[in-house]
Amino acid sequence: MLVMNSPFRELDSLFDQLSGRATASSGNPIPMDAYRRDSDIWVHLDLPGVAADSLDVSVERNVLTVTGERNWQRNDDDQLYLAERRRGTFRRQVTLGDGLDADAIEADYTDGVLTLRIPVAEQAQPKKISINSASPKASAIEASST
Repeated sequence: MLVMNSPFRELDSLFDQLSGRATASSGNPIPMDAYRRDSDIWVHLDLPGVAADSLDVSVERNVLTVTGERNWQRNDDDQLYLAERRRGTFRRQVTLGDGLDADAIEADYTDGVLTLRIPVAEQAQPKKISINSASPKASAIEASST
């Protein structure tokens, strides 16, 4: 249902490193869990420190894209000792399978976790198919214990 591999991931990562952009695709993607529960795909992305109004979720040609920005304003008199947390813009993309209903995606952002509910399209739901038979019904066979 979800396709995680991108043929351009290594090229994007190299470009990001060379250009100095602080994106999640440059070596350390945004942590994400994805699973199916009943008739929905659930996706959780960890985005601590990201303001909800900086997030954007979109779908184009079955590619789900999450973009946003994590800012940190240093004061001129700050003496920096360590800066490991990523800041700046980021992007995470996931290719959605044809069996998902991209028009009905719901998003919620709580406690630094973006949660997406992606319904499985009705035509992709498992269906029970009845079998018609013109032959007489088979009789039940009982087993005896020996």
